[in-house]
Amino acid sequence: MMNYARLTTLNAVTGLNVEQLDYLPNKEGNSIGALLLHMAAVEFGFQIELFDKRKPNKQESEEWGAAYQLGDLGRNQIKGKPLEFYIEKLEKVRNRTLGEFKKRNDEWLYEEAIWDNNLSNNYFIWFHTFEDEINHRGQMKIIRKMLPDK
Repeated sequence: MMNYARLTTLNAVTGLNVEQLDYLPNKEGNSIGALLLHMAAVEFGFQIELFDKRKPNKQESEEWGAAYQLGDLGRNQIKGKPLEFYIEKLEKVRNRTLGEFKKRNDEWLYEEAIWDNNLSNNYFIWFHTFEDEINHRGQMKIIRKMLPDK
């Protein structure tokens, strides 16, 4: 499911240039590039919490903070990068996730974990990772339709 969601995300952004990736639909919105990096940041955050059993350190928070939070921070910091930059980040993070999954059995999926201050399990948390991606892919498709004609 995660791989299929990613395939459809990549199909939705194929061919976009830097200007299109940086386009802001309104003053409070997020760019397609920022949403792509946000997808990687969310997955990275869950890797740290669930695989490494810790919170992000200062360096990781600085590297991923704008992408994780978006908003003004994301609008100011996430721009000027080609599509390949975002794809490379997404692939690097996903490769680690898949490698870590291979180290675990199905019982691990059902181990309890805290997510958003609620009792959950690893299965649901990883479901949320690609659920979040699917939601943002929808936003990206709408933004793509809003891109100015050249």
